[in-house]
Amino acid sequence: MIKQLRLLFDGFTTLLIAVLATATLFPASGALAVFFHKATIAAIALLFFMHGAKLSREAILSGIGHWRLHLVVLGSTFVVFPLLGLASQPVLRPFLGESLLMGVMFLCVLPGTVQSAIAFTSLAGGNVPAAICSASASSIIGIVLTPVLVSVLMNTGSLAGAVKLNSIFVIGGQLLVPFVAGHLMRPLIGDFVDRHGRILAGVDQASILLLVYTAISSSVVEGLWRTVNVQQSIALSVACCLLLALIIAATAWLGARLGFDREDRITIVFCGSKKSMANGVPMASVLFAGATLGHVLLPLMIFHQIQLMVCAVLARHYALDGHKEIQK
Repeated sequence: MIKQLRLLFDGFTTLLIAVLATATLFPASGALAVFFHKATIAAIALLFFMHGAKLSREAILSGIGHWRLHLVVLGSTFVVFPLLGLASQPVLRPFLGESLLMGVMFLCVLPGTVQSAIAFTSLAGGNVPAAICSASASSIIGIVLTPVLVSVLMNTGSLAGAVKLNSIFVIGGQLLVPFVAGHLMRPLIGDFVDRHGRILAGVDQASILLLVYTAISSSVVEGLWRTVNVQQSIALSVACCLLLALIIAATAWLGARLGFDREDRITIVFCGSKKSMANGVPMASVLFAGATLGHVLLPLMIFHQIQLMVCAVLARHYALDGHKEIQK
């Protein structure tokens, strides 16, 4: 039982829940809030600098020739997922309200994960070089494409005005420039980054936790938990489960329909169905105002945990099936 719980709830998830509780009970305000706001700017730059430094050109080149797979993954991430979000709006609006619905739409336009998508693909027996290429491409393209999709899809109708449009240009300076700088520095610091991957992963996670604390604190001060009730929280969790189920089913169907082999189908499922908290939290901090930020992040935080739980079980299922096929 304990082993199964460790599989579903990793250390970072536990810390994330603790930070959420701390921000709720002890939100930063006044001068402390100003300090944390400035600290998050530095944390965002560091986070994306490290993302760029960890990106191996050799790994990307080894999988870049599989262009059909990459197109399917990118299409799932930036086309199918947003379309699912748009189609679900009429159903979700009465249960979630406009602010949480905006968070669901933001979730739908985010890029995919890198580390966990690759890890689950490897565990399941998928095409790891292609996963590295697809996940990295999703992360890079998302820095530019996600703000554009936010502008197009979330500044219309009842969601108009929620997004800070000028931030779409600012985001290049805060996210893209550090990312490119980190990648250009890789010839000098690449060996250090590769050798100390576990320590640097801790730096990544600490930066995300700082961003979450600052964002939730600001929203709590603005009345986050006075506007989100238990029924909305349950409805949001159900909505995240349904979105994940639909996108996993869609990616699995597309992989089979387009004639990919088993390894590639596994890669498409794990790279095309996941959404990145490492990219999503900094982007939300830049794109959305303080009062809205907590509502935008809640769907991402819930989806993040659900996708880890489901993908852990799914990866083990794929691995078991693969082992049985080999024995036959």
